[in-house]
Amino acid sequence: MGKWPSCEKLSCHRSPDLAKKTLHIQVNGESQELPDGLSLEDLVRRLSLPATRIAIELNKSVARRADWARTILAEGDRVEIVHFVGGGNSAARF
Repeated sequence: MGKWPSCEKLSCHRSPDLAKKTLHIQVNGESQELPDGLSLEDLVRRLSLPATRIAIELNKSVARRADWARTILAEGDRVEIVHFVGGGNSAARF
């Protein structure tokens, strides 16, 4: 199983005005506070994940890689990210 990036990796320092423009989601069962307007593609990039070796489920539906850039995260979304290893025979959650 891969190690999930810490919340610190997702956090950024914001002014009080910008702090209002955040959303709360679950990523692999862990609560995260992220900037509003973030796409799945942005989340993958922000977490420094290898986009070619992961699959994403958003609210219990598989998110097609071709849709990641236009899929904007919303308050309360539940994201599951799975990383494929060892020739695709097994999978590990981040």
